[in-house]
This record gives sequence, structure tokens and C-alpha cells, in this order.
Amino acid sequence: QVQLVESGGGLVQPGGSLRLSCAASGFTFSNYVMRWYRQAPGKEREFVARIATTGGSTNYADSVKGRFTISRDNAKNTVYLQMNNLKPEDTALYYCNAAYFLPGSSSSYSYWGQGTQVTVSS
Repeated sequence: QVQLVESGGGLVQPGGSLRLSCAASGFTFSNYVMRWYRQAPGKEREFVARIATTGGSTNYADSVKGRFTISRDNAKNTVYLQMNNLKPEDTALYYCNAAYFLPGSSSSYSYWGQGTQVTVSS
């Protein structure tokens, strides 16, 4: 029943923009920290951005800081990643992640979407 469905990926020229969306269902979206990760072929999965449950706090990887913006709409159970000034090194499969941190402990678990492909090329 838990589902995370990414959309919005595609082919874009360097310097261009894309907005990724991740639609969540099957869990209480507002209780989960939302994160974006990406994985390029032959490389490790890497953290891109995260946003607090309320949307009041965000964090970004240094490689995307100033270019990407994460946001969420709890009423729509959706998290977004606005990507501007895209570069070829941004090419990757982008995954949405919903993380629940157990109260009173450092334990957590998370759900993953299937990913959406972003290709930056001229």
C-alpha cells in the first residue's frame, strides 16, 4: 500500500531546469522527513536534499546547493525538487525517500520510490 511515485524527469540541456515530483500514499506523509537521492551509472547512491516534516528545515548536498530547492506540500502528500542550472554531472536516476525516525531513539526506517531519470546533455 505504501507508494512513492516520482515524475518530472527527462532530457534537458546544460543550464536548463526541471522540477521533480514525488507523490506519496499509504502512510502519514506529514510524519516523515522527505529526501531526494540520486544514483549515476556505476556510482554510489548519494544524498541530494532533505526537508523536515513541517517543511521548516532543509539540507542540501554541497554539489547542488544554490541550484536545487526541495519543498513539500503536506496537503497534497507531495515533495518536489526544483533543479536549476543543471549540469551534465547531475545526470542520474533520482529517488524519493520517506524517512520515519522513531520517537526517543536514533532508529529509523524509510521507503523508496522507483526513481525518475534525469539526463543533462547538449
